[in-house]
Amino acid sequence: MKKIKLTPVKIKLMDIGSIVDAENEFCDKVWYNRCHLRTKQGLKNGDIKLVKKWKPEYSTQNFISKNVWDRAKKAAKRIEKKYGKNNLGPYTNYDWGFISGKLSAIRWVLGDDWDRLDT
Repeated sequence: MKKIKLTPVKIKLMDIGSIVDAENEFCDKVWYNRCHLRTKQGLKNGDIKLVKKWKPEYSTQNFISKNVWDRAKKAAKRIEKKYGKNNLGPYTNYDWGFISGKLSAIRWVLGDDWDRLDT
């Protein structure tokens, strides 16, 4: 039997701050597209209704309160300023797979279950 000599490989580990920063960035980008832009488009085309006061019978798929929407717009502005609007999509299906994979892997390293992509 032939012996194989293994060469030690040096691996550079990222510091925890860099890992958390990356998780925050991908979480922001997923939220911005999946929640903010979807809601903005839904309000524009009438699929989502803006209401002054939230009622328990409302579906979050079809209604948003003015208070929540105002806060979401402020959060979106913060994300646009932080990353630049041009760096927030639109994304192709390939891009979404890449972003989702990165977010899932980073969260797994931080102790979450695989495939936790909620924002």
